[in-house]
Amino acid sequence: RDRSGQTYSVKANAEHRWMYISGMRKNECLLLKCYDSAEDPGLVRWTAHSGFVDPRSPKGAPVRESIDTRCIAFFGEGD
Repeated sequence: RDRSGQTYSVKANAEHRWMYISGMRKNECLLLKCYDSAEDPGLVRWTAHSGFVDPRSPKGAPVRESIDTRCIAFFGEGD
């Protein structure tokens, strides 16, 4: 293998808060910060994300598609 990594799982918890972003258009995107190496107090370092079957979708509606990409950004001290 040319890489190594980790995979995390999330268990249901009453403290979790979930957001559903509906009505997105083809020219819109949603950016998630999935990891941050900074360990500052109060900084969220991990973001869970998921998918689900929307029971409000009409029969025969086109299947939604998503494209997942990863980007690594490096910042200097104080940036």
